[in-house]
Amino acid sequence: MSLLSNNVLVRDLIEGGDVHHIFPKEYLKSEGYEKSSYNQEANYVFLDSQVNKSIGKKAPNVYFSQARRQCERGEIAIGSITNQDQLMENLAMNCVPEDVFEMDHRDYSDFLEKRRVLMARKIRTYYESL
Repeated sequence: MSLLSNNVLVRDLIEGGDVHHIFPKEYLKSEGYEKSSYNQEANYVFLDSQVNKSIGKKAPNVYFSQARRQCERGEIAIGSITNQDQLMENLAMNCVPEDVFEMDHRDYSDFLEKRRVLMARKIRTYYESL
């Protein structure tokens, strides 16, 4: 599933979806980050266009917290997940560290390092299953 969605598959987005910066490009630019910093593979994820628009330039701690509150209240604000277990499963599926709910630009380097490890583990698990 695509990030913050329980009804959109990544394979369906590859041809027509948005590649999103988990730490939004404009957010990082406003904090003084250069293109070589924010355009990192570990910062990319496929999203449905509507979710990407609702995220906009928000810091991860803002929009992921909105997604968590959505699970508590059942009111759709960002994405389509309204269950805490599904949200955490979606983060794991997309190799997003669980502490993303507290992350802002000061945590970006730490985020990249953590996500690279999660991505490598996922690739290794897949490879070993072949």
